[in-house]
Amino acid sequence: MWTLVVPLKPLSRAKSRLSDAAGDALRPGLALAFAKDTVVAALAGRRVAGVTVVTDDPLAGRELAALGARVLPDTPGRGLNAALAHGARTVRESRPRASVAALNADLPALRTADLDQVLEAAAGFPRAFLADAAGVGTTLLAAAPGTDLAPAFGGASRARHRASGAYEIELPGVDSVRRDVDTGEDLRAALALGVGTHTARLCGTACPPGPRAALPGT
Repeated sequence: MWTLVVPLKPLSRAKSRLSDAAGDALRPGLALAFAKDTVVAALAGRRVAGVTVVTDDPLAGRELAALGARVLPDTPGRGLNAALAHGARTVRESRPRASVAALNADLPALRTADLDQVLEAAAGFPRAFLADAAGVGTTLLAAAPGTDLAPAFGGASRARHRASGAYEIELPGVDSVRRDVDTGEDLRAALALGVGTHTARLCGTACPPGPRAALPGT
């Protein structure tokens, strides 16, 4: 069983690259909806023991805790990888032999069955990762008991994780675990896969008029 560590920036700063497509008024709500759909799908996994969210955002913390996630403040305050390492260490303070995996918070199309497949594949290696849909970044990094997570997310993290010795998981049919959302094009791709209820509700009722109204289309 895996404990997933999900990092989330304060909503006011999250998903800045979505501003052009969704506008600054909608962007924080989308970031929260993405995280909620990610957490809901993850918690339903048969290989998932729990989800720990690392965030300093009070609204996100309350709403994700209500869904069943454990919420930790971003005590290091030194960026994404420090937050992930903090989350993994905290999990293992109470369960030293825990299997831990870092999972992006922006996977609104996440399917529980796809995640279970990826975690099953990861279980065969000390460290393993899954590349994002673009083939440049990483959406999941897993570490077996006794192995440091050693996250190197951000930018071209696929190459860094591979160079660090982590096994690259290459599975067909798990697009929902690869489909992170940073841009309007990414959001359209996620919507085409089928997003969770929180993102669907927000895009169905709150997407701005004009060109941005095309977001729910393909």
